[in-house]
Amino acid sequence: MFFRLLSAVRRQRPGRGWRNWSSGRSGASAAEAHSVTLPTQAQVVICGGGIMGTSVAYHLSKMGWKDIVLLEQGRLAAGSTRFCAGILSTARHLTIEQKMADYSNKLYHQLEQETGIQTGYIRTGSVFLAQTQDRLISLKRINSRLNVIGIPSEIISPKKVAELHPLLNVHDLVGAMHVPEDAVVSSADVALALASAASQNGVQIYDRTSVLHVMVKKGQVSGVETDKGQIECQYFVNCAGQWAYELGLSNEEPVSIPLHACEHFYLLTRPLETPLQSNTPTIVDADGRIYIRNWQGGLLSGGFEKNPKPIFTEGKNQLEIQNLQEDWDHFEPLLSSLLRRMPDLETLEILKLVNCPETFTPDMRCIMGESPSVRGYFVLAGMNSAGLSFGGGAGRYLAEWMVHGYPSENIWELDLKRFGALQSSRTFLRHRVMEVMPLLYDLKVPRWDFQTGRQLRTSPLYDRLDAQGARWMEKHGFERPKYFVPPDKDLLALEQSKTFYKPDWFEIVESEVKCCKEAVCVIDMSSFTKFEITSTGDQALEVLQYLFSNDLDVPVGHIVHTGMLNQGGGYENDCSVARLSKRSFFMISPTDQQVHCWAWLKKHMPEDSNLLLEDVTWKYTALNLIGPRAVDVLSELSYAPMTPDHFPSLFCKEMSVGYANGIRVMSMTHTGEPGFMLYIPIEYALHVYNEVMSVGQKYGIRNAGYYALRSLRIEKFFAFWGQDLNTLTTPLECGRESRVKLEKGMDFIGRDALLQQKQNGVYKRLTMFILDDHDTDLDLWPWWGEPIYRNGQYAGKTTSSAYSYTLERHVCLGFVHNFSEDTGEEQVVTADFINRGEYEIDIAGHRFQAKAKLYPVTSLFTHKRRKEDVELSDLHGK
Repeated sequence: MFFRLLSAVRRQRPGRGWRNWSSGRSGASAAEAHSVTLPTQAQVVICGGGIMGTSVAYHLSKMGWKDIVLLEQGRLAAGSTRFCAGILSTARHLTIEQKMADYSNKLYHQLEQETGIQTGYIRTGSVFLAQTQDRLISLKRINSRLNVIGIPSEIISPKKVAELHPLLNVHDLVGAMHVPEDAVVSSADVALALASAASQNGVQIYDRTSVLHVMVKKGQVSGVETDKGQIECQYFVNCAGQWAYELGLSNEEPVSIPLHACEHFYLLTRPLETPLQSNTPTIVDADGRIYIRNWQGGLLSGGFEKNPKPIFTEGKNQLEIQNLQEDWDHFEPLLSSLLRRMPDLETLEILKLVNCPETFTPDMRCIMGESPSVRGYFVLAGMNSAGLSFGGGAGRYLAEWMVHGYPSENIWELDLKRFGALQSSRTFLRHRVMEVMPLLYDLKVPRWDFQTGRQLRTSPLYDRLDAQGARWMEKHGFERPKYFVPPDKDLLALEQSKTFYKPDWFEIVESEVKCCKEAVCVIDMSSFTKFEITSTGDQALEVLQYLFSNDLDVPVGHIVHTGMLNQGGGYENDCSVARLSKRSFFMISPTDQQVHCWAWLKKHMPEDSNLLLEDVTWKYTALNLIGPRAVDVLSELSYAPMTPDHFPSLFCKEMSVGYANGIRVMSMTHTGEPGFMLYIPIEYALHVYNEVMSVGQKYGIRNAGYYALRSLRIEKFFAFWGQDLNTLTTPLECGRESRVKLEKGMDFIGRDALLQQKQNGVYKRLTMFILDDHDTDLDLWPWWGEPIYRNGQYAGKTTSSAYSYTLERHVCLGFVHNFSEDTGEEQVVTADFINRGEYEIDIAGHRFQAKAKLYPVTSLFTHKRRKEDVELSDLHGK
């Protein structure tokens, strides 16, 4: 096999995408550019002239904002955008990413007509290859989701793959997915077209202008300092790509933007003897770790190797990104994979090996949104090598966020506030991106966990639980037990059990759930976010009454389940609040709400108040005692009666447990099962845990993990924020009317929206689905995001699922919509509409019958019944 490398690598000719660019002075010289006088004030300053910055500028100007300045430290589109492989792919695992890519595709398609600038847009389609059955299952799952949001896609045979791309070797394939409307495009020219359109709408664009830092006053953006002077502004947008991390830390008040660069390689070849047609499909061979597209009649092929090379860990970076050093030894595995897939290319002449930086984030999802610490500071960065695909849609959502206060879609999975400062350690980021980059093409099966950056935040009980067989998952940097492996089980085999089918931990979790039902279990839930809000007067109650939908003016010791809503009535947070005293409240929220919830509270609290908001997450270890014998264990440890008569449901009391005093005991479990939550000052954690386990032996106590918790809460129809609930979900849409007090005597955020919704009806409704003809042992399991069909018509998606060991069936939660068959518009969803439907859940292209239920199946939890004894007619909601 012989490859000829050109001894002299041709320099890429500067084209329209790299010319010097200045507002109203296209083609200005470098000397002229340096003499430009910047405006002294603007409404918005955007840093970064790549596809992200120009997309934000374009969409803000389209939405009516004109006083915008875009600054680029080098030349427009000369960063990562310049080296982008130009592949626009809509096949993504997350629905929000699919929607962003679909919007980008439509935008780029019409951009040339709008601006007159050629963008190189060619609709080629994409073919995603599967060498294994598991890969094909993964593609089928994506295919199902693409179809229901209107993106054409189909699963095809290897024979069809060969017809679409005759040069491919298909002998080792088991199938593929074809997405015919995917495209290729010149990313630099797209950025130029977006900049041109923005400029015509009044945006001022200046290149060769560096932002030194962002100025902040009283927690609000006040301006930017550049190498050419200051600009006062109300909003700043960090679209600095490779430099976003350093720029965020350079502010007067640092903004944490966790991303890190790795080297990314792809090769370019001379045209084939018979040049490839311009509409030749792009090929993604994830099992081979490569992608292949047509490039000027030849090939562009790169991939995501197993051993990536992180760069710029020390913060050193160049002004403009140049082609980094070639590394053929490093690229060789990808080159070998390309030759296996296209063996006729052995004598093809390679023109160039491109090596350019790409930024990656700790969880493979891009970063967007407003900083939790600085108001008016927005971020759009960390594209994980999908910047072209996401650019149009991400720019649109961020612009909506700035103009309207919220985007039109739920973007929590991409929100900057899903991270804390703890994820910004350079060492953590360097190690994590070395894992993340290969994961882009690794097979992602349910319940996989990151391996790097672990044991960052741990409970005081971590070592004790680990010694007892705990297997761990990570949430917001916090280690949480999934389940506990008994001594007779093979630990290694369980760690490697990655499957779309029934997992190896099935029986382990079953025994934990059974113990929760029949005896008592302990789950360490220390990761939950915990805040204390206090005041010297009545201000704490007044402010919280305005922020929360339920009535918090309850007697001391009572617990209230409630939500913090936005102006649209959607959940910004779902939590439990205990009134500790007249002027003190204890708030418990989901683990990943720590930053988001804190920012929301601070944003809406009076600045000159005597309120004290304290994050006490680290102060308390939380133990969840679940089960009918929990009352016996606590009674024995506290020498106090714990029966419902003495300790009613949703009650909080400080008491002694063992020798430890000041333990906050709450009669709730987050699962619907009987039991208690114990919030223990961390210095007492080991003592209390040891006492609980010692006394509990006679009652059959054991440890349990979050997988058991998930099964228990889903079968009881307990929705969780971030999975089932989000900023676009209201309490009326998920059966939580009882957690809203519209007439509590004072206004609260979201009240007007709920009053209107109550009058007009809801357009979606959270529903429980119990799978009917699903074989747990043989069929694919539901995960989340599966399409729901009502009477054969698409009606929504599942949001979470679990196996119910009580019902001995799979249970899914999901929202049902009422789409008009004529217009496709949404109509009101009533209980009658839910109950009259026949439902199916689509799991990787196979539809399973399901029974719908609007409320928990309480009659089935009173005693154990065999699967064949359960009359599904009883499950139909009334």
